[in-house]
Amino acid sequence: MQNIDDLLWNLDRHAGKAAWRRVFLLVFVAATTAGGLQLLAMALGPQVPYGLAIALLAVFTLSFGWIALSFWTAIVGFVLKSFGLHPLSLRRRGPGDGAPDGTVPALRERTAILVPVYNEAPDEVFARLETTWHSLETTGQSKAFELFVLSDTTNDAIAAEEEAGVEALRERLGIGERLHWRRRHRNVGRKAGNIADWLDTHGARFDHMIVFDADSVMSGDTMVRLAALMEASPRTGIIQTHAVAMGRETLFARILQFSSRVYGSMVATGHSFWNMGEANYYGHNAIIRVAAFSEHCRLPVLKGRAPFGGEILSHDFVEAAFIRRAGFHVWNLPNLGGSFEELPTNVVDYAVRDRRWMQGNLQHARLVFMRGLHWMSRLHLVMGIMGYLASPLWLGSLLLSAAIVLEHEIVGPVYFGNAPSLFPNWPQYNTGHVHALLLVTTLLLFLPKLLALVLSLRAPAPAYGGRLALTASVVLETLFSALMAPVMMLFHSLFMLGILAGRAVGWPPQARGERGMPWALALGRHGGQVALGAAAVVVMGYWAPAFLYWLLPVVAGLVLAPLLAVYSSRRDLGIAARRWRMFMTPEEKPDERVSQAPASTT
Repeated sequence: MQNIDDLLWNLDRHAGKAAWRRVFLLVFVAATTAGGLQLLAMALGPQVPYGLAIALLAVFTLSFGWIALSFWTAIVGFVLKSFGLHPLSLRRRGPGDGAPDGTVPALRERTAILVPVYNEAPDEVFARLETTWHSLETTGQSKAFELFVLSDTTNDAIAAEEEAGVEALRERLGIGERLHWRRRHRNVGRKAGNIADWLDTHGARFDHMIVFDADSVMSGDTMVRLAALMEASPRTGIIQTHAVAMGRETLFARILQFSSRVYGSMVATGHSFWNMGEANYYGHNAIIRVAAFSEHCRLPVLKGRAPFGGEILSHDFVEAAFIRRAGFHVWNLPNLGGSFEELPTNVVDYAVRDRRWMQGNLQHARLVFMRGLHWMSRLHLVMGIMGYLASPLWLGSLLLSAAIVLEHEIVGPVYFGNAPSLFPNWPQYNTGHVHALLLVTTLLLFLPKLLALVLSLRAPAPAYGGRLALTASVVLETLFSALMAPVMMLFHSLFMLGILAGRAVGWPPQARGERGMPWALALGRHGGQVALGAAAVVVMGYWAPAFLYWLLPVVAGLVLAPLLAVYSSRRDLGIAARRWRMFMTPEEKPDERVSQAPASTT
C-alpha cells in the first residue's frame, strides 16, 4: 500500500503524468472550435465578400478557441469539485490536503515571508501582516518563519511611517529581529529587482520564500502546508495558491470578490488538472525554492526601448518558465485555501492596472521561442498575451460583422461576380446557423456560471447569505459582467493601440483603498465609449435595424458606462448590498473573520 505521507505531501511523484489530461482537453477544445467555425462559415454564405469572410473567420477562430479553452477548463473543474476529487491525485485526498486528523509534519527548513511595498499605506500593510502572523502563531510552527518588509518606497514621509510601523509591529508581535525592514533607494528592476536584492543579501539563510503583494493575507495553516510540501518535494520550485479576493466594500469590489469566490476556485481546479507540474506563477501568494529561483530566474533586460524592450514588467510568467526550464516543477493548488488578496475598487483603477499588465504580457512575445523552455511554459506565455488580445479580437469580430451587414444592406446582393458565370449567385439567408452559433456561444459563456452556482448551493446556506440571495447575486453579477465586458473591451483595445504605437507605461503605485469615482472622471474616461455606442445605434438603426438587436448587449454597456462606473464605485451601495446579503462570501461570516480574513483597513 502506498505511504500516506507520500500521497499527501510529495508533489514530485505526480510529475510526468499529464499527457493524457492535455490530449483529453485539447480534443474537446479543438472539436468545439471547429464546430463553431463551421457554423459561422455556413452562416456567412457565398454572397459575403471573400476578403471580409476570411478576416472574420480568422479572428473568430482565435477568439472562439480562447472561449472554448476556458469553458472546458471550467467543466473539468466542476466535475472534480462535484465528486470531491483532488485535481492532481484524482482521489479524495491529495497533496496539501493533510492527514484526516489535520496534522502537518514538523518543519525542519526555514522560510522567509517577503512583502515588497512601493509607496503603500503603511498602516494597511502592517494590519494585514499582523493578522497573518497571529494566524501563523496558532500553528505552533512560527519559529520556522521570518518576515521581511522590502521597501521600494520613493516617498520619504511614507518610508518614515514604514520604519516606525515596523518598530511598533515588532513590539506588538514580540518577534524582535525576526521582522525585518529595509529600504532600497534605487528601484532597479522594480519588484523583481527588489526580490533579487533580498536573494543576494539574505537568500542563503533560507530554503524557501513566500512572496506576498502589499495587499496579500495568508492563513498560518496554509503557509505551514506550503512549507511542508516544499520539504517533501525537492524537485518542486514553485507552489501557487488560489488567492481569493476580499476586504473591500465598494459595490464594484464586492461584485468582483463574489465572482472570484464563486467561480474562481472551480476554474483554478480545472487549470490545476491539466497544468500539473507545468502550472503558472502569478507573482504573489506562492512559495518558492530560494536556491533554484536565485540561480535560474534572474530576468533579462530586453533589447530596444519600451514598451517592447527594456525591463520586463510582468515578471511572474517568465520566472515560472525559467524555473521549469531548470528542471523544477511549478504547481497550482487551489485546494489549499486560506490565501487572500484585494482588488481595485472601481472600474478605472481596474483598467489602469490592466494597462501595465498588458504591456508586460506583450513583452512575452519576444520570449515565447526562447531556447530550452518547456512547451507548456510557451503556452502560458501565449495565454498571457491572449488574455489581453481577446478584447481587440472581439472588437474586430464586431466591426467585421457590422461591415458585412452594412455592405449587404447598402450595396445589395451581387448576383454575378467578377468571374464569368451562366448562373446567378442567389442570396442565402442561413438564419438557422446564426441562431445555432449564438446558442453555442451563450452556452460556452454562461454555463460555467450556472455550474458554479450549483456547486455553491451545496455549501451551508449562510455561506453566501442564503440560497435565495446567492442565486440573485449570481444573476446580478452576470448582468453586471455582461454590461462591463464591452467597456473593458474598448479599454483594452485602446491600450493595445497605444502600446503598438510605442507609448510605454511606467510603474506607478497601485491605487488601493475605497476610491469612489466622481462624475467628471467617469464622463472623461467613458465619454468616448458613450459616443461610440450612440453612433452604433444611429448607423445600424438606420441601415440595418434587424442587426441592431444583436448589438444591444454591447451598445447598452457602452451607453451606460459612466452610470455604472459611478454607482458601482460607491461604498455605501456596497455596504447596503451586504445588508441585503447580496454578493456575500464565506469569509464574511463572523466566526471565520478572525482566522481567515484580513483585518479591516477601511
